Amino acid sequence: MRDFHDPKRSPIYAANGALATSHPLATQAGLDVLKRGGNAVDAAVTAAAVLAVVEPSMTAIGGDGFALIHQPGKPLYGLNSSGRAAAALSTEMLVGQGWSEMDDLSPHAVTVPGVVKSWESLLASHGTMGLEEALKPAIEAAEAGFVVYPRVWSDWQECVAKLTSQGAGGQHYLVDGRAPRMGTIHKLPALAATLKVIAKEGAKGFYEGAVAADIVAELKQRGGVMTEEDLAGVSADPCTPVTAGYRGIELAELPPNGTGIIAQVILNLLERFELKGLEPHGAERLHLEMEAARIGYAIRDAHIGDPTTMGVAAEALIDKAWAKGLAATIDPAKRNEDLPSTDPNFTSDTIYLSCVDRDGMAVSLINSIFKGFGSGIVTEKTGIILQNRGAGFRVKPGHPNTIEGGKRPLHTIIPAMAMQGDKPRYCFGVMGGQYQPTGHAHVITNMVDFGMDPQEALDSARLFWRPDGTIELEPTLGQEVYDGLKAKGHPVDWTKVPHGGGQIIEIDHDAGVLIAGSDPRKDGCAMGY
Repeated sequence: MRDFHDPKRSPIYAANGALATSHPLATQAGLDVLKRGGNAVDAAVTAAAVLAVVEPSMTAIGGDGFALIHQPGKPLYGLNSSGRAAAALSTEMLVGQGWSEMDDLSPHAVTVPGVVKSWESLLASHGTMGLEEALKPAIEAAEAGFVVYPRVWSDWQECVAKLTSQGAGGQHYLVDGRAPRMGTIHKLPALAATLKVIAKEGAKGFYEGAVAADIVAELKQRGGVMTEEDLAGVSADPCTPVTAGYRGIELAELPPNGTGIIAQVILNLLERFELKGLEPHGAERLHLEMEAARIGYAIRDAHIGDPTTMGVAAEALIDKAWAKGLAATIDPAKRNEDLPSTDPNFTSDTIYLSCVDRDGMAVSLINSIFKGFGSGIVTEKTGIILQNRGAGFRVKPGHPNTIEGGKRPLHTIIPAMAMQGDKPRYCFGVMGGQYQPTGHAHVITNMVDFGMDPQEALDSARLFWRPDGTIELEPTLGQEVYDGLKAKGHPVDWTKVPHGGGQIIEIDHDAGVLIAGSDPRKDGCAMGY
């Protein structure tokens, strides 16, 4: 329980249903669906669609989506609706043009958007309503306008140069060449019209016809090679989640091309240490977290990509015996300069929302356009922000994640669910690009090892590294932790931007109560009834 002298939020307690998102308007829209008798999937898709309007630097209908669903009495259900590279792309082609790495502002970084297909698929398989009803609040927000919230504004104004340089983005998402002012109302009429087409025609209205033609034309004028056939070939694919145990729970993540299994790798390593006796916000605990994460991400970079081209099975990467050997290379006293081999055969990275309804259906859903406003490319007629998920590819012949036409890139967005027996205990996710697997491990250890409730687990201060390897601490960790990590050999600095966001719903099956939290690093909230 939190210290009531400390000005933080309590978790939300609810008996009938709960929803946690990164924006109050989305939470309200989803909760309205639950109260009207809709189920958790109906509410989740409704809320996600609102987020695609009111939090445009983080998500859009030009992005991707993943989901995990628990329905009482049925196996855990996973859905991968991440888009593929245009068929005409190849590593050979880009190398021939002088590329050595992906350009996240290039039209070649735009993969087929999967999110609209995911919404339609989820509603068809597990929902009770169709897209027409689910999109109503989003259409209203885009057409009538929405108030720009503080964190949304902060992210928005950081992307002004990108939107300006990329063309039509300024037309739809800037006002007199600037981000809309915080506390003002912004309207998106072109996006509203596009959402109406999708509401009327279903996902087909996005992936075929005038909307698809507008996407292709926008990319083509920049040298892109995506075709209408690429868009029409989109798929939302059911998949079997991968589970790994951690101190009495089973953490379920989606398999690659997502990086959820890296959270499991990190927890496998941390399980070898007695965290419970450490100070939860102390240098000793956080050092172990960073060392385990560094090993996990080295494994990610070596192996994760489209599963059809990976040279190693996901199950091998989360093998407990292999983890035992890797954990032995972690020194609690100092940073390891020489990471161990990341080949298991050698020794034997957004919006996220969580929703649970009165019948026990739990939905862990994540949508994203990758970097702020994605590629920055926005369709002129239809107002669609296009993601730059292709930036997750490599341009490296022979690598499992090298770019090829029709492949899915390594993906940072990862929904999760922690099970106890055949029931979910925590329905959760942590946003923040590359941070996400570390974030999953951080909040799980907060709750399992340190007894935090969902809100406390999300409030807890974080750290993560930047590309040069320097670990950036959130200022609330304090000078003592900064100095402690530095003494262990870590290059350290203070972060200027908080690490990610997140939502958690804990399900207390004995009490019949839901306990929900929403990350204070965003504008959102948890609500229940």
